[in-house]
Order: sequence, then structure tokens, then C-alpha cells
Amino acid sequence: MGRLHTHNHGKSHSIRPIDPKKPEWVKQTNEEIEGLITKYAKEGMTSSQIGLKLRDQHAIPLVKPIINKSITDVLKANKLMPDIPEDLNNIVMKAVNLQKHIKDNKSDSRNVRALELVEAKVHRLSTHYKKTGDIDQKWKYKSVVAQLE
Repeated sequence: MGRLHTHNHGKSHSIRPIDPKKPEWVKQTNEEIEGLITKYAKEGMTSSQIGLKLRDQHAIPLVKPIINKSITDVLKANKLMPDIPEDLNNIVMKAVNLQKHIKDNKSDSRNVRALELVEAKVHRLSTHYKKTGDIDQKWKYKSVVAQLE
């Protein structure tokens, strides 16, 4: 998949297993894995952080082939999903950090353009999540409000 705002093609990525099946070394049951996911979510971890922790500390490479549900499906079932999806929140935080940088460095015109591109991504992603119903239809990105959050 190509990059959004550059001419590069972006071919570097990790490769998932071809045949997703439950590995033999995973000894936890489905209920234990779901319990770990809910425990880590209650501690305030995001779904990607939960996946990394399961991979690194519990030797669970992928959750979906084992329990036939993704981490976000487990979080939705237990009503532990955040108000704003994780990727949208990360892009909003990137925009806030760029705004702080531009406020301190007024002559940095390159990052003014970078902020425009990041805000375009925020608006594009927010319209997608409004269509899918993951965020409220009245949600709107405002730079002043984003800095307060």
C-alpha cells in the first residue's frame, strides 16, 4: 500500500503467518485469554498495547486465530472500548504536538504543511468512523478543543 501524502510506495512491512491456526505452544484457554484482554483494558491499555503485551509476555502471537475474535471484539463485548478509536486518537495527538511545536517555532513553515496533512487525515478518518458508527455524528475535530484533551 502506498503512502498517502508522498510519492513513496511503502513496501516495508512485517508478514503475518500464511495459514492462521492456533499454535501448539499456546496453553491458555479462550476464557483465560479474554480475561487477560479485559484485565489489561481496565488498566488503561489500548488494543495495540494489549496485543504487544500478549505477544511478548504470554507468547500469544495472534488472538483472532485462537479465540476466533479480535481484541476489539472482546473489548466491545465487555463495553471497554474508548470513546475515540485508537488510530484517530493517535493522529489527533500528533496534530496537537505539531500545533505546540509551531506555536514555539513560528518560522517553521515545513511543519505548518505537515500539520495541514495530519489534519486532513483526521478529517478523512473521522468521516469513515461516522459512517461506520464508531464515533458520534456530531463529533468534530477542532484544534483548540484537541489541545485541552
